[in-house]
Amino acid sequence: MDNDNDAAPSRRHLLKCSAWAGTGVAWAMLGGVPRAFALDGPARAPDELKLLFVQLSDSHIGFNKAANPEPVKTLNEAKAKIRALPKTPQLILHTGDITHLSRPDEFDTAAQILGDLPAPVRYVPGEHDILDEGAGKAYLDRYGKGTKGNGWYSFDMAGVHFIALVNVFDFKPGQEASLGADQLAWLKDDLRAVSHSTPVVVYTHIPLWDIYAPWGWGTSDSEVTVAMLRPYGSVTVLNGHIHQIQQKVEGNITFHTARGTAYPQPAPGAADSPGPLVVPPEQLRSYLGVSDISVRRGRHPLAIHDATLSEM
Repeated sequence: MDNDNDAAPSRRHLLKCSAWAGTGVAWAMLGGVPRAFALDGPARAPDELKLLFVQLSDSHIGFNKAANPEPVKTLNEAKAKIRALPKTPQLILHTGDITHLSRPDEFDTAAQILGDLPAPVRYVPGEHDILDEGAGKAYLDRYGKGTKGNGWYSFDMAGVHFIALVNVFDFKPGQEASLGADQLAWLKDDLRAVSHSTPVVVYTHIPLWDIYAPWGWGTSDSEVTVAMLRPYGSVTVLNGHIHQIQQKVEGNITFHTARGTAYPQPAPGAADSPGPLVVPPEQLRSYLGVSDISVRRGRHPLAIHDATLSEM
């Protein structure tokens, strides 16, 4: 991909949303740019794809309230769709809140469900994954091997540089999250070795842009983070946490939040506080999953196609 001045704010972008039915989003590297199709989408993935990966988020194993008393069932539905893909994904990203209360049995259940997926699963923690007495020890004992600090890391796959960031360890309800100086220093050093023409996918739990500060739906040092990413020609930032679709395109950076597989949350400011949203049982699956976004910039299209559980 050419690395020119496409990051300039004056550059025009096309953002197109459409509806899909299914349980998750499958990502493919096409022409050096992440593109995606719903798990209930075409009969087969594009032949020219170089990398296919799937994003899951906010499974909240252990949750048992009225908003969804069966989060195990809905996570299993997402798993079934992944296994039914016509082309096996090479990677699965889980963007946090694997569990609801960080209990060992909840982590065990999640591991049992996700352990036999056809691709390795890479995790970042949500704030619900670090509620144990060890303040995240249970998560790090399971998923922190080979990571830095509180679990951040990076890796390369099929010409794409993936960066897992952690912004939940200092999180308090009603306050924005933060990455912290140590993680930002590591990120700066990590990016030094990455060519500006290399596609970059960043994934974390809490949004890296300010969606609704009164509810803590943002990261206080996100502007510093985004400044480091602006020189790169194709950057996709994925997160969960808010259990609904919000998206923004800023230059060459696409920000995208995903629905959870457990329960919905209210729209920003639509309630007194965030939290599980009870909807009629027959409507629940239309709030779960992920959404569909299509972004085109010049000759390098980026599409993020999200799906719901509503037509299963």
